[in-house]
Amino acid sequence: MGALGHVTARCKAPVFVVGCPRSGTTLLYHMLLSAGNFAVYRAESQVFNILEPRFGDLNNRKHRRAMLSAWYESPLFTKTGLTRKDVERPVMDACRNGGDFLRIYMEAMARQQRVDRWADCTPEHLLYLKRIKRTIPDALIIHVLRDGRDVSLSLEKQGWIRPFRWHDEGGLAVAAMYWDWIVRRGRAQGLKLGADYLEIQYENLVQNPAAALEQIGAFVAQPLDYDRIQKVAIGSVTRPNTSFASDLKEQEFQPVERWKSGMSKEQQAVVDTLVGETLKELGYPAKNDVIASIDRKNLQRMRALYQSYFSAKFLLKSKTALGRTLVTRDLSWA
Repeated sequence: MGALGHVTARCKAPVFVVGCPRSGTTLLYHMLLSAGNFAVYRAESQVFNILEPRFGDLNNRKHRRAMLSAWYESPLFTKTGLTRKDVERPVMDACRNGGDFLRIYMEAMARQQRVDRWADCTPEHLLYLKRIKRTIPDALIIHVLRDGRDVSLSLEKQGWIRPFRWHDEGGLAVAAMYWDWIVRRGRAQGLKLGADYLEIQYENLVQNPAAALEQIGAFVAQPLDYDRIQKVAIGSVTRPNTSFASDLKEQEFQPVERWKSGMSKEQQAVVDTLVGETLKELGYPAKNDVIASIDRKNLQRMRALYQSYFSAKFLLKSKTALGRTLVTRDLSWA
């Protein structure tokens, strides 16, 4: 049953593609859109990680009005292809939380595009699975997992996860610890969702896409024809969403195990020390090379520091009024 009180068959249920940023979520999302019967929305909704924390309790009509006003002026609205008339009254009359809001405008898009369902791809929604299922009970969750060493290289190159100033040279290590933190936190929620939660490895999606899509199709109760996906080829199905654009120019795009050539032996050992347990748990064997120059006790202290920092920042953002100052005030980047 949906958040607004209507029952949805599994073959029409909304699908959330989540994962640590740079894990391949965009590729899977574009595959779903290319497969057909999903509303095409070329944006991340940012509902649970930005809009709800920023605008607060949407039971409050003033908060709903403030959220709509900001959303109307952003690409998040422009990319829906909807008019204000399509969403104004339903949101102001019936929206009581972020899940209601997302469902209202996504279902409007699906009706306009004459398809049966919709999907969302906001990677950091991985941290909000409990909230998603509370407000959109029929949601199906696909968690895209990827080797944390490859994710770390990509995150460091993008500069998204910044170390403290006294760890200026530790960007790669901090990126690895963020991957470890968000994946563990997301799995802790996801594995409690039973049949509505699926983990898929990015490497399988790239190296054996037909088999991976068969598994995903069974989960979402919709055939995902790889031949059709290749022909429609929305977005990253044709052009990979990579941090390493030079690979595309040189026609050497190899997204799997890039870390073997992209990290020094010492960097590999540092990352294995910090996140090796999670790598092994997910089926990515750590090398466990012994390098005398590595201070393992110091790395464990560093890990504890950043794990506490990530958790505290998330708690402040999502659970306190102070969180409104920790999310962007400008949606124009979306």
